[in-house]
Amino acid sequence: MTSHLVSIDTLPTELTFDQTIEIVHRQDLDWLENKLRQGLSVLVECDKQLTLYLYRAIRKRLKRGSAEEKLRCRLLSGHLTQAEIEDNPMVANQSLMQRIIRQLQTALFSGETDTILVLPHLDILTTTTKSGLSAETRETAAMLYENPHMVYLGFKDPNFELPKVIENVFPAKRSLVGLQRESIPRITLQREARKFGVEEFNPFALYKYVSGLNAIRFRQILGHIASYLDYDPANPGSVHEIYNEIRQMTLLGDLEVPRVDLDNDIGGYDKVKEKLKTEILTLLHQKEESENADTIKQIEEIVPKGMIFYGPPGTGKTFFAKAIATALDATITIVSGPELKSKWVGESEENLRRVFAQARKSAPAIIVFDELDSFASARGTYTSSGVEHSMVNQLLTEMDGFRKEELVFIVGTTNFMSSLDPALLRPGRFELSIHIPFPNKKDRRAIIEIYKKKFDLNLSDEMMDLLVQKTNGYVDDRQTSRYSGDHLYAITRGLKREELRRGEKMEITEADLDKAISGRKKKPAKLQKQEERTIAVHEAGHAIAAYVLPNCPTIEKITIQSEEDNVLGYVMQEVRENRYITTRLELLEDICVLMGGRIAEQMLIGDISVGSYDDLQRASEIARMMIEDLGMGENLGLRTYGKNARELITEGARRPISDKLAQEIDEEIREVMKAQQKRAKALLEEYRAELDKLIEFLLEHKTAKLEDLKEIFGGKEFKKSSKKAEGSKET
Repeated sequence: MTSHLVSIDTLPTELTFDQTIEIVHRQDLDWLENKLRQGLSVLVECDKQLTLYLYRAIRKRLKRGSAEEKLRCRLLSGHLTQAEIEDNPMVANQSLMQRIIRQLQTALFSGETDTILVLPHLDILTTTTKSGLSAETRETAAMLYENPHMVYLGFKDPNFELPKVIENVFPAKRSLVGLQRESIPRITLQREARKFGVEEFNPFALYKYVSGLNAIRFRQILGHIASYLDYDPANPGSVHEIYNEIRQMTLLGDLEVPRVDLDNDIGGYDKVKEKLKTEILTLLHQKEESENADTIKQIEEIVPKGMIFYGPPGTGKTFFAKAIATALDATITIVSGPELKSKWVGESEENLRRVFAQARKSAPAIIVFDELDSFASARGTYTSSGVEHSMVNQLLTEMDGFRKEELVFIVGTTNFMSSLDPALLRPGRFELSIHIPFPNKKDRRAIIEIYKKKFDLNLSDEMMDLLVQKTNGYVDDRQTSRYSGDHLYAITRGLKREELRRGEKMEITEADLDKAISGRKKKPAKLQKQEERTIAVHEAGHAIAAYVLPNCPTIEKITIQSEEDNVLGYVMQEVRENRYITTRLELLEDICVLMGGRIAEQMLIGDISVGSYDDLQRASEIARMMIEDLGMGENLGLRTYGKNARELITEGARRPISDKLAQEIDEEIREVMKAQQKRAKALLEEYRAELDKLIEFLLEHKTAKLEDLKEIFGGKEFKKSSKKAEGSKET
């Protein structure tokens, strides 16, 4: 077994910053020296803090050897000597960029040979404007190309992007971002290592917090903790205090480490939690506990660094990302996809680079791309300027650039998994996909329990059961959304506000629950008597058919008093138990129920209203799907005629079916609709007495529940199974 622990006695006792640079970047410096001696211009990407030390190390190397082998460096930093100021006092009033350009111009036309021109502020000198290249950039570019034999050593910070015209001056490029884990023991002093152990030092544990630092910043932070007390086995918690101190010192800007416990702060979703623990958290915990270097490297190789959380809005996708960050003691950066995009060329990609650079410096870190599909949808589907294509490429480049030992994770959230670019889902990128659906009954109870404790609500077990039941279906009458964790949070906040308004501890009742649930809704529309009767007749027609048909989901509620615009009444049904398989009989009964409202109007009013518009649309789509897509017709046989055919027509290809076959399809759809219309009429005629009773009940009470409907039918039930399913649907 290969241990990664290091004997403290083998560590250095003193180090200067220049020595640190030599230790950490020896191979890089050798490479840079080699390229410069070959006459190649070199661009170095590194933190600004490193620039001076790297320049000194390279200059020292280039002075070695015989007189013929020595190379001279000329630093063009824009700084002036006292002699230069006295010789030309006007230059002191020039800006730094103006002085750099002046120094570059002088050096280029001086006729010097065997001189390397060093540009420590190349990135600042050649930044772009939103409208293109700045005047200084254009002037610099012209001069850099003036002498093709001149050798340059340029430096750029990872947060800046150089224009291509400038970058192309440098055929050799080297990125010096972050620290290699192997260098940690070589630049940690004995007195600093004794803060983490008595005889042995664990560089892997420290690396978790310093992987994105440059060598100088690392030495500054460890120099800060050198004054702390040495490690005492009787007080092992002191190590964690030091790590927390380092964690705070590596945070950039307004970054912070969230405090969201996966088990205690997120209710329910056991399968999601188990997957996160199995695939990521447990493995990383094993890595931290292991003393076997080979095991650690194997874990780093297999842990997914990219994740997709997909599901409907409000289900806690970002909250789960915060919980992962908490478990890893990681910073979190939440980036909105639309906010990254810019109409200016190159600016969107620069925004992405900046996000990744900041995360690496503050590692361990998690970057959350909210609404990832807003810029990373499948290539070929873009409808705007095409900036999305460049952003996807930049995102993939950044993700591929991580070292395996770096703890930087990327989380993308989306409501539409199918719309994402397939290149993102390749192994090694966003290879872990986790579905976060609407909460089921068990999840909702757990979520409400958390908010009950948080707001100190007097919510009895009976009212808890009732609230779980009342949030079983759709949030609104348009069936656009089920109840999510966000909705449950809003309801419990509403209950707490009501308690504060009353000024006393209240025992929550059903009326309080109803008020909190419907508090966001509008007042019901004011209807004329004839309008109200028409709505009652229509909804009663749906309800009678849904109640007596054996394969239809059980009814939960019928109302003619909706709180939503354009929805004057509805019938709410439970979602089927068989969520993933729907039979032909069930689809036919769905069409029959949708026909029930219009048939009831014809029977009892003698006319029809526009209220059947949505019903007819949905019934027609089900019938079309049965015939064209599912092969459920009586005469056409087992063949599909649906989406592929329509796509070919849209693309202008040869029509895949004949006019005669298209006519046969239309005829079969018509027959399905006609048969269910006839069936609905027969049902309503058979149960005319119950239909009349339900209409009168609705006109008087506005809303009827399943118990009321059972009473109207004298307790008679028609369903094959009385077992209730999770979720609801409305008609």
